[in-house]
Amino acid sequence: MPGVPKSGIVVVGAGVAGLAAALYAHRLGHEVRVVERFAAPRPVGSGLLLQPTGLTVLADLGLADAIMALGERIDRLAGADAASGRVVLDVAYRGGRFGLAVHRAALFGVLHEAVVAAGIPIVTTRDVSNVRRDANGLVLVTGDGGAERIAADLVVDAAGAASPLRDPALPGSLGDRLAYGALWATLDWPGPPFDPHALAQRYRHASVMVGVLPIGRQAPDTQLQCALFWSLKPVDLAEVKAAGIDAWKQQVERIWPATRPLLDQIRSFEDLTLARYGHHTLLRPFGDGIVHIGDSAHATSPQLGQGANMALLDARALAQALVTCDSLADVGPAYAGMRRRHVRLYQLMSRALTPFYQSDGRLIPFARDTLVSTLARVPPMPAILAALVAGTLVDPFRAIGLTECAPEQLAKGRWGRRSG
Repeated sequence: MPGVPKSGIVVVGAGVAGLAAALYAHRLGHEVRVVERFAAPRPVGSGLLLQPTGLTVLADLGLADAIMALGERIDRLAGADAASGRVVLDVAYRGGRFGLAVHRAALFGVLHEAVVAAGIPIVTTRDVSNVRRDANGLVLVTGDGGAERIAADLVVDAAGAASPLRDPALPGSLGDRLAYGALWATLDWPGPPFDPHALAQRYRHASVMVGVLPIGRQAPDTQLQCALFWSLKPVDLAEVKAAGIDAWKQQVERIWPATRPLLDQIRSFEDLTLARYGHHTLLRPFGDGIVHIGDSAHATSPQLGQGANMALLDARALAQALVTCDSLADVGPAYAGMRRRHVRLYQLMSRALTPFYQSDGRLIPFARDTLVSTLARVPPMPAILAALVAGTLVDPFRAIGLTECAPEQLAKGRWGRRSG
């Protein structure tokens, strides 16, 4: 097979990006190890939405059937003003496409199981803080300042948005901490009036948003679940906790009374997880002996639901670079070039749209609820919005050597298989 000679590759971080990159590199014949800072690899967070982009990569890895068996098909994204009930967001997938909502643990489990089955070593309890090169090669520096020699020709930084391996001097490295985050809870699916195939949200201006996302099962034959999320400024969390869990639940119920069966499942703030969001986009996501992928290379708010999908596309792009380049020195620039157009567009769109759903102003949400919601129903805007959500507003596939997996192939045997 043409491409980079067989090399030693160390992947730092056992998340979506890291596990997918490890699988690809291993299948290309490289010697791969995954280094993880926790004692055991584990997922962090609640639900996420796999788009046709991410599903195509999982199909390329041979993992589509496994994740389809766990996730829940999503056909539309809908949002309404909490006070008036006016619909202000209604985006339906087109051309047979759909999203697949999953628990992060389900996606992690499918990828982790494949990595273990492939015999790829996962080295745990290594809190890598830096990678440097000396006369003998690459050196992994751990958080306590210790240095560990590794047999690696390339390090793949998949350590996430707070990765210490990202050089602060790189353009776009520092980014911005977003004012709003969210509280998340994973709960048993309540049934009607919630639509099992829609992401549903309620808004009060742009400062309050509550959403319900059906996410299928974490494992076969387990309870159907959903994710409940609530916009919140992390700086306000202490005040919210001081008021007590009952006061918070009353506030959520006032916004959306139908959430009462979900709120009844929440006993304390221990059942909730705070997600903090930031925005950065590396203009040069590679360096000497290192390539940054996933949230390490680009992170943003979750308004377009692209995070895990971008990570999977990055992993495939890195694999394509390993195949099409003649030397490791060319891999980073080639990978970056394959992803540049798609990443920059979606980072720009995410940054632009975030204030419409998470901000303190009144003018922007007023425009969202009136002018924008009206324009969104006028052709060709419905098709444009559908492509934006699907991750295909610009083609991300051709540059990385893929064609989009046909929706009917993904959906085979899945639609309507809802029980429990």
